[in-house]
Amino acid sequence: MNFIFSAIQWDVSPDIVELGPLTLRWYGLLFASGFIFGQMVMSRIYRWENKPSADLDKLMLYMVVATILGARLGHCFFYEPDFYLSNPLEILKVWKGGLASHGATVGILLGLYLYSRHVTGQSYLWILDRIVIVVALGGAFIRLGNLMNSEIVGLPTDQAWGFVFVRNGETFARHPAQLYESLSCVALFLGLFLYYKTMKEKTPAGRLFGIFVIVLFSLRIFYEFFKEVQVDFEKEMALNMGQWLSIPMVFVGFIVFFLSFRKQAPLEEKI
Repeated sequence: MNFIFSAIQWDVSPDIVELGPLTLRWYGLLFASGFIFGQMVMSRIYRWENKPSADLDKLMLYMVVATILGARLGHCFFYEPDFYLSNPLEILKVWKGGLASHGATVGILLGLYLYSRHVTGQSYLWILDRIVIVVALGGAFIRLGNLMNSEIVGLPTDQAWGFVFVRNGETFARHPAQLYESLSCVALFLGLFLYYKTMKEKTPAGRLFGIFVIVLFSLRIFYEFFKEVQVDFEKEMALNMGQWLSIPMVFVGFIVFFLSFRKQAPLEEKI
């Protein structure tokens, strides 16, 4: 990577090292790092609130499976349904790429609901309010992985911080949309964590989840205006698929956020 003509020449290999037939890639390492550091943060939260450590191991298993399955199925059916319905075995080939954050969101919501049904003292909203802290951190790692892969690129720009994605054969600068989202996720993680650390067990049910969903998906709608479309059918759309999928999430976030201020009949008893 070097700075030429007021733009960043991004020529970083997505591979870290080759070990025989196996290749260690930045994306895989960063993806895994999100879960590793997430477990470290959740471990502290569970200690602060005297929750069983055995439950945390179970939670992480649910999170890993739900995230990967949801992200993969989300990509297949939100962005390329015709191809994958015609070639269902291709769905299993995760190593070829193709993960969608909205699919991961649906998967996590369903997975955590199932988890909440098998533990005591951890309501669905209790879990959601705390897991979104580490999901924000994981999002930062994943978007850095996209940057290392030179994928999900932004639109052309003449700004000094533009990235020239050399490995894509390009000679012009683009918005580093992946970096925008990664830095936003770091800021969101810090904000949520500090809020939680102040309140801990007194955190109003649904408050952190509402904030997370509102901020994350509002920013997703905004940042999509700086990105290239991912699939051809989006070129004819006023808003792309990522934006359309984000809009209902923002509405859900506002509903849960405002309900978290209700003092009568705690929201966590309803969900």
